[in-house]
Amino acid sequence: MTRIADPGAALKTLHWGRNYLYVTRLETENGPLEVVVKQFRGRSFKDRWRGSKAERSWRVAHALLDAGLLTPEPVLLVEPTDGDRPSFYVSRHLAELLEARYLLRAANIGREREEFSEIDLAAVLTGMGRMARRLHDAGFWHRDLTSGNVLIETGDAYRFYLLDLNRTRMGRAPSFSERMRDLSRMPVLRPEHQELYLAGYWGERIRGHSLYLFYHRGFLLKNRSKQRLRAGAGRVKNLLVPRGVHPHIPEAPAGASARDRAVWDHLSDQPHQHAGRLDKLRVRLADTRSHAEEAAVVAAALPRILARYRTLQRDLHRAPVPFAGAGICLRPLPEAPEALLGLVDELGTRHVLLRLHPWEDDHAEEEALARELHARGLELTFALPQNRDLVRDPARWRRSIERLAPLFLPYGRRFQVGQAINRSKWGVWTLDEYVELVRSASEVLRQDGEVEIVGPSVIDFEHHVTAAVLNLRRPGLRFDAVSSLLYVDRRGAPENRQAGFDTVDKVLLLKAIADTGRNVSGGRCWITEVNWPLREGPHSPAGRAVSVGEEEQADYLARYYLLALGTGAVERVFWWQMVARGYGLVDLTADGELRRRPSFAALRTLIRELEGSRLETVTEEGMARLHRFRREDGGETAVGWSAGPSPARIMLPRPAVAAVGRDGGELPVPEGAEVELTPSPTYYRL
Repeated sequence: MTRIADPGAALKTLHWGRNYLYVTRLETENGPLEVVVKQFRGRSFKDRWRGSKAERSWRVAHALLDAGLLTPEPVLLVEPTDGDRPSFYVSRHLAELLEARYLLRAANIGREREEFSEIDLAAVLTGMGRMARRLHDAGFWHRDLTSGNVLIETGDAYRFYLLDLNRTRMGRAPSFSERMRDLSRMPVLRPEHQELYLAGYWGERIRGHSLYLFYHRGFLLKNRSKQRLRAGAGRVKNLLVPRGVHPHIPEAPAGASARDRAVWDHLSDQPHQHAGRLDKLRVRLADTRSHAEEAAVVAAALPRILARYRTLQRDLHRAPVPFAGAGICLRPLPEAPEALLGLVDELGTRHVLLRLHPWEDDHAEEEALARELHARGLELTFALPQNRDLVRDPARWRRSIERLAPLFLPYGRRFQVGQAINRSKWGVWTLDEYVELVRSASEVLRQDGEVEIVGPSVIDFEHHVTAAVLNLRRPGLRFDAVSSLLYVDRRGAPENRQAGFDTVDKVLLLKAIADTGRNVSGGRCWITEVNWPLREGPHSPAGRAVSVGEEEQADYLARYYLLALGTGAVERVFWWQMVARGYGLVDLTADGELRRRPSFAALRTLIRELEGSRLETVTEEGMARLHRFRREDGGETAVGWSAGPSPARIMLPRPAVAAVGRDGGELPVPEGAEVELTPSPTYYRL
């Protein structure tokens, strides 16, 4: 029972919104059963006398089945003993059924024959109308009878299963007006399709057509208005009210101050900050002096940074640059340590960043993994993130580094000190707190000879923080390479711009800051963390608006590596991480199986095709992008893609003799030198 109510047991995310729906497996006397779990947040005031949403779903499901209507078989009702905790409604998973929303989306744009050639749309529309009539006549008013809440069973006859039952009212037949309101929520947009839908409901003599259209248009207008209103209200709410959290996230320590309210989220493998925006603002105001110094340092450095940035822009792609340094981040995989090593071998990378957790006492798994990777001849870098406890206790931080140094120095001489220092959830509120961490760690690590210290590990496009750290006048503050967790996922595609900067511009600006920084040797730059999160509920490290599908993730990964490493301004780019729910190259399912995502194949192909080659030229024509490489064997490979959602055409330097898709599969060789590019990069061997 505990496993059912644990989102960590999810095999697949079905819906991620106000409530969370996921598929998991329930062990029964007759063997494992796949079920859908709908997790409802804590009870509202009305739920205290109406029953929880899960309980109402349970009651309505049984009543529907008793009335001869269809809904996935209810299996379990899980209610909390604490009324503020989530409740769960569990039903059988009907994986083979089609969600009506996909058929209707295609029908509304006239593509139902192309996308669903085996389905009779007219029969489906009239069938849904008949089902709605039976529902109402049996005394049920669904109140959310939309395409996302109907599953279609195809075959000799169409059958319809109802979902999302907690709002349903039962016990009396709905009024004429209520019937029309229910029907109007189904997104049937074309007049001829509406006629079929209503004919299914009423028979030959359609009634209430005008009232149906009135409610239908009102519903569409309400949805559009609600989206705009929610966007504006959301911005105000974010300022005044602490963000809601997934139920699995622990509460902040009792009595903790605003600086100390971060906790660890084990599903997304990162901290969660309970302090709200106003709490954080009060802390920032208390630290005004520190932030004023930071701003002054950046202002003083800005002229030389901009001068160097303009030079880098002018010289971009004027000379060939080596293409190397595609890497992967790792954490131990206790469930399958040998399988993890096999994935590293299969990927083909020579560069690994292994994240250690200094706040933990046992690092045997990390040490064993480092030993095996080192024996394979891989280049290892170790990341040393911080948490608030270590920031508050510098002596404990130093003891942790003293314990880790002899364990890992035999396997690698590069250490990234710090993690996302511009995010309070990682425990750093002022730059002086971070400086203390770096100086202490550097003193310990450099005692053993030549060691490279990498930092300051600022996350996202907030290069002003990097510029401040690299120009602070503090004794003992010195980096051998500049690291950035340069995420661009919030902009969608890596070619998209933020404040006028695309990924290439952001990389060049980072390089300009490194080249002009007072506290860095040589101006070397690394991107030590990047990914695009997936739509997988609480496993995703970012919100729904940022998340993408697996195909988009694979496209963006390949394009990001091509763009960033193609500048010649960064030595390494690491994807965080190899195996992870919600964002990794490989998904560790709740059954313990390792499923390679398209992004794994995309990175493997990029390394196989380009590692060790030299980027010769870059061509941009509209949305078309073409990077031409000279391989180590003397041959040439051109990599092309469309930076937009639509295909784009471009001329290759000369005809190709072979073509390889993003995931490594062979493609038909194009006739002639003109090719059509898609958002997925294609490798043309010339």
